[in-house]
Amino acid sequence: MKRNNGMLKWLLSLMIPCAALQAHPSKPIDLTYPFNHKTIYWPTEKGFHLEKFFSGFTPKGYFYSAYHFCAPEHGGTHIDAPRHFSQYGHTVDEIPVTQLIGNAVVIHVEKKVAHDRDYAIQVEDIKNFEHQYRPLNTQDIVLFYTGWGHYWDNKKHYLGTDKFGDVTHLHFPGLSKEAAEYLVSKQIKGVGLDTPSLDPGVSVDFKAHQIILGANVFGIENVANLDSVPPVGSQLIVAPMKIEGGSGAPTRVFALTT
Repeated sequence: MKRNNGMLKWLLSLMIPCAALQAHPSKPIDLTYPFNHKTIYWPTEKGFHLEKFFSGFTPKGYFYSAYHFCAPEHGGTHIDAPRHFSQYGHTVDEIPVTQLIGNAVVIHVEKKVAHDRDYAIQVEDIKNFEHQYRPLNTQDIVLFYTGWGHYWDNKKHYLGTDKFGDVTHLHFPGLSKEAAEYLVSKQIKGVGLDTPSLDPGVSVDFKAHQIILGANVFGIENVANLDSVPPVGSQLIVAPMKIEGGSGAPTRVFALTT
């Protein structure tokens, strides 16, 4: 009898979430920029390259297409695996799948960024969010909406420079050291921004990267369409290419809202 009760509880645990999804159908929101010849990469990196292997009708009369592509790990919408800045941190393939799925939390800082393109997000910004909505928790993937995605089609404005190899004129918002430390203290799953980096463009020591990735928390950069995701109440799914030993990877990111 006890065994039957255990089985019943297990079945109910599977059925209840399904019923909830049917009662409240989810709306998917794609938070990923397409990869093409315009995709923005760090100034020292080569861009995305797609080469046609074959596209057309075969001698047997059916259509067939196949391409080769080449791209750096870090560019476009992508994940920073902990190994990117942590010697013993997870590589892309080692990040648990359960860590890549979590509650989407979107914190708005676009008003402050409008007055300072080098704005470093502060602990106060996060605490203000917590006061208005709820405290951060271990199931959260925290995303910051700076409004920087509006410049995605203008590489010079988005990065601060459009010259290959130029890392001395980078200007865009990111996380302060203190904000990174606060996020890590909350034991969240991941951190994402709609900017080229977790750190502000003027950073020379990448403290936010060191702190966040050093805690085996992943980062996602160049996240699109964050203004379409509510501050709380959505689920986030982060799906990076599973590169064995990789420090990062092109990533499809999407939110499920109700």
